[in-house]
Amino acid sequence: MEQNTWLAGAVARVGEDPPAIVRFFAAAGRHCDDAERARARLLLALPPEVLPYWIDDLYRHGDANEKLAILTALPDLPLGPEGVPLLHDAIRTNDTRLLAAALGPYSRHLDQHAWRHAVLKCVFLAVPLEVVSDLDHRADRELTAMVAALRAEREAAGRRLPPDAYRLLDRIP
Repeated sequence: MEQNTWLAGAVARVGEDPPAIVRFFAAAGRHCDDAERARARLLLALPPEVLPYWIDDLYRHGDANEKLAILTALPDLPLGPEGVPLLHDAIRTNDTRLLAAALGPYSRHLDQHAWRHAVLKCVFLAVPLEVVSDLDHRADRELTAMVAALRAEREAAGRRLPPDAYRLLDRIP
């Protein structure tokens, strides 16, 4: 009950005073059992006109859990492609949680080139391809060629790809 009271007060305050999100966003991990969901509620409390600024600021200065909360919340926020730079950052990391979140539903805003490279990185890091939104629809021959080249490289080194990568290769002509 105490955490519900804290979150309700934090959401109300952020709606009235957007800069207050900096303090509450970080504190959510200490006050709420489900910090990711609490952080999403805080983001939704921001006025839409300042949302792009604050998600960028919070992401750039946040720890991995705060970044994950933002990436996970992106599909539910009233945004167009303003969050794409955050996806690019997450894709550059080796944090598999951030990579997986970057390929969730909001990844529809990624151009095909960046999306393919992110999927290839999933294969390389053994991130299950089930996390990739719209994989069946967006996968194409170029992605197949990239994964096939990685397979050849791995097999030459006596290693194998994750099983779902072979299934991906089988699905695309």
